Amino acid sequence: MTQTRECACGQATVRDEAALWFVRLQEPAIDAEERQRFDAWLAQHEAHRDEFQLLHTLWAATDRVPKARLQALCATPSPSPSIRRRPLLRYAVAASVLAVAVGLGLFSGLNQPAGYSAEFATAPGERRHVALPDGSQVDLNSRSRLLVRYEKGLRSVELSEGQAMFSVEHDSSRPFVVAAGPGKVTVTGTRFDVRRDAAQTWVAVEQGTVKVQGRDAADSDFVNLTAGLGTAVDARGQVAAAYAVDPQALTAWRSGKLVFNNASLNEVAAEVSRYRDQPLRVGSEAVGRLRLTSVFKADDTDALLKALPSILPVAVKTHADGSQEIIAR
Repeated sequence: MTQTRECACGQATVRDEAALWFVRLQEPAIDAEERQRFDAWLAQHEAHRDEFQLLHTLWAATDRVPKARLQALCATPSPSPSIRRRPLLRYAVAASVLAVAVGLGLFSGLNQPAGYSAEFATAPGERRHVALPDGSQVDLNSRSRLLVRYEKGLRSVELSEGQAMFSVEHDSSRPFVVAAGPGKVTVTGTRFDVRRDAAQTWVAVEQGTVKVQGRDAADSDFVNLTAGLGTAVDARGQVAAAYAVDPQALTAWRSGKLVFNNASLNEVAAEVSRYRDQPLRVGSEAVGRLRLTSVFKADDTDALLKALPSILPVAVKTHADGSQEIIAR
């Protein structure tokens, strides 16, 4: 069923809830339980995401609002009941949020971007959506860990493991830099996917342009990627030439799908292991070279293992420790 923009509880209530969550999330630290409640609220309805995104956008815009004007907004009286039904209420709600924020000292300077630091992680089989203070959005895949630091002139992100899809809010004054193992990705506003594996880092662009380079490379040494292009950075920080990719296939994990297109069983085992508590191994080099083309559900890798022997000449052996191995049949 297609979601509508209005949810059953009413849009005004959604705006109030979004404002409350926005203020809570500006606190220096919130516990995991509170974060889970927020994630659940955000996922309940499209209207929740829209209203929360609006507050992020307005928050970022305050960096360009003169101090006197911002103080005037914060002093604006609450709208009358008749005005509450109008779309302009969202700006009144935003002004209320700003008033609370200023009162709590959440701005590091009214004419400077606020500092921000946070860490996010996902367990095996878990996916998570993260809304950042500048309006940027991040989707984390299974077994991923992300450290975010915002400061004047720079938005810095460290993907220490796993995979993430970034939708970056444009800000030419503060580049968005993703460090992932031996590689580094720099953008001002775009949509792209970064995956950090043990041997290399993969980057694919769905929209916009990104600059990919080795983490310690000179500023002039980089590869530009536009929509539909990808690259890989090896363990030495060497960036491969850009090549065509299918961004939809590469980011199918966001909708809970595992897409294999002529992938070796070595690649399949490595990918499936990301979604399981115990690793999936391949019994021999010959088995690892077998190829698979199919689509499975990421949250039901047991179904993949059950189907595999009917697709390829293999069997799946379960060991005493709970791990499993693909062997020749």
